[in-house]
Amino acid sequence: MPNSPFETPAALLEEPKARQLAKEFGLKGDEFDRVLTILGRNPSLTELGIFSVMWSEHCSYKSSRVWLRELPTKAPWVIHGPGENAGVIDIGDGLAAIFKMESHNHPSFIEPYQGAATGVGGILRDVFTMGARPIANLNALRFGDINHPRTKQILDGVVRGIGGYGNCVGVPTVGGEVNFHPAYNGNPLVNAMTVGIAKKDRIFLSAAAGIGNPVVYVGSKTGRDGIHGATMASAEFSEDAEEKRPTVQIGDPFAEKLLIEACLELMETDTIVAIQDMGAAGLTSSSVEMAGKGGVGIELNMDAVPQREEGMTAYEMMLSESQERMLMVLKPGQEHVAEGIFRKWELDFAVIGHLTDTGRITLRHKGILEADIPLAPLESEAPLYRRPTVETPKQPVLDAATVEDPAGVIPALKTLLASPDLCSRRWIWDQYDSTVNGQTVRRPGQADAAIVKLEDSPRALAMTTDVTPRYVAADPEMGGAQAVAETWRNITATGAKPLAITDNMNFGNPERPEIMGQFAAAIRGMKAACETLDYPVVSGNVSLYNETRGNVDNPVSILPTPAIGGVGVIEDARKATGIAPLPGQEIVLIGETQGHLGQSLWLREIAGREEGAPPPVDLAAERRHGDFVRERILAGAISACHDCADGGLLVALAEMALAANLGLNIDPTPAGIPAHAFWYGEDQGRYLCATPDAPALIAAAKEAGIPARKIARAAGTTGALALHGHPAISLDELREAHEGTLPALMADA
Repeated sequence: MPNSPFETPAALLEEPKARQLAKEFGLKGDEFDRVLTILGRNPSLTELGIFSVMWSEHCSYKSSRVWLRELPTKAPWVIHGPGENAGVIDIGDGLAAIFKMESHNHPSFIEPYQGAATGVGGILRDVFTMGARPIANLNALRFGDINHPRTKQILDGVVRGIGGYGNCVGVPTVGGEVNFHPAYNGNPLVNAMTVGIAKKDRIFLSAAAGIGNPVVYVGSKTGRDGIHGATMASAEFSEDAEEKRPTVQIGDPFAEKLLIEACLELMETDTIVAIQDMGAAGLTSSSVEMAGKGGVGIELNMDAVPQREEGMTAYEMMLSESQERMLMVLKPGQEHVAEGIFRKWELDFAVIGHLTDTGRITLRHKGILEADIPLAPLESEAPLYRRPTVETPKQPVLDAATVEDPAGVIPALKTLLASPDLCSRRWIWDQYDSTVNGQTVRRPGQADAAIVKLEDSPRALAMTTDVTPRYVAADPEMGGAQAVAETWRNITATGAKPLAITDNMNFGNPERPEIMGQFAAAIRGMKAACETLDYPVVSGNVSLYNETRGNVDNPVSILPTPAIGGVGVIEDARKATGIAPLPGQEIVLIGETQGHLGQSLWLREIAGREEGAPPPVDLAAERRHGDFVRERILAGAISACHDCADGGLLVALAEMALAANLGLNIDPTPAGIPAHAFWYGEDQGRYLCATPDAPALIAAAKEAGIPARKIARAAGTTGALALHGHPAISLDELREAHEGTLPALMADA
């Protein structure tokens, strides 16, 4: 190797040892060769650790960047899109909404409570790092077969972890989704989302600036927890997954609450140049990304890093993912201002370095040079792959007329409402504080999207998370479009205007062409939906290698799960609708029903089949139907509204009846379509709208060229769901079935 013109770290690894360690750290052979070329010599252990985490799939997006660039990210209301800690949109009155969703999948399998808790803590930091006060948390969760021996333990730990962290830190958990499928037996998904509010002229960014400016560490002390967490999240699970517990971080929500208040207080001063959360890859990613974005160098004194364990090395400190920590660049001479605030909040504060003009990251520990790496090639020479793709074969459209009904319409309803994917989530959301701070207008179970009012304003934000993985597995492009459209539909059903999304792309091993084909096709579908709905992507996360090796030749991948988090605005929170109709109101179905049974829950839970093409998504119709429904909600013509999705029409009607505790008299099944297909088909682009004047709403829809028909009437005295021509079933019986599944499962958890 040619000699470097820069100072050489004291303890370089011999090449055979370095190459072996690089492999253990997740670097391919050619990637390690690139490291040698960039350095012009062998690396030190600390340098090799830095390259391995920064070039991990989790941090570098080396398999996904080429596809993510296809997504639309701009709109007049977008202030900052992907590339910052979180996305930022203008919501009017000088305010901005800041939000993002991230995964903590691998840690949550190994240690469910701490994996989920620290996932919540990490996404909170991404948001308040930018100057926002967090106002809401959401999540998107996937677990294995409800009867699998580990599902109960993982579900219990994850839910307690989310509630334990969010409740203690004082941010309401207002929404989310939970599904079960055997594909997640060895790899659950825990996607956490946070939404915050900031003044749009007080957004804090991460690009470092100002040669000589101090680099400051604040928050909790650094320990050995989470070392190589990013690397662990960039590989499949093998049978030794349980041995990876040391790579899972430990969270302290009370420290996080102090950190939120201290950071927001400091942000009221004029002292911060740049700020970055120490998330995945900890001090490594925060220092490298801040200096790299700013085009400057950074020199760190590892002796000054607050440590909670004895004898920590520079390697351990740089790769630790200990929680509740931030890195800041301050204006010169302002250290005392920041230190006073953080000491008041009983948090650590230390000046651990300064910015330089070298364009390099330099680390010293106990007077010894541990690392000296050029920053530009650490990013510009990072691996970027356009991996081979294989398209998912299309499945034929299932002819509903050929699918026999083995159960009957009403018995199927009871079975579906008790099924894992449709049963009440009350056991889960009751563990979350959804009303802390007093701004929550619509809580879980009350509306298709959560509604959180802005303080001292009539305006509110609507927010939701959605994806239907069984659709994506059958047709990734259509499934990707449907996931975006469903968040748009759920926000619209409250009367809010959808503005932007964050995504969490959960897929298997990208080195398998069929998995990369799923990813690329899902991106195409998402792009089409975002463009048609004026609904850009402003932030997101990619989680690959969600796969468990049963053996080398038989890897088990999760269902492709591009979770979407949507955010919208309603000008007057009092106009936001829930799903509960009022007595005597009629319910009008907006949208066309053809009885599409392919990939439906009825087909899986009642007929015992998982097959067929998923329901098609007509994006132009989605736009027309949604804009019409929103306009009528805001005009007062619709008092309750429910998106019709999983389970189909009869499930959605039952959910409305249970929410209102009102019986429903439901119109006969239309001629020409099998009853089970009409009531349980999952056709898209449909809304159930409760209204005091059904003829007027139907007339307005028809004038707009939108299918509409009366389908039911809320009858307060019956206490039953009565479908014309079928035996009535009491709400008590439906409620018992609907709410009994999870409590029974978790009774001895």
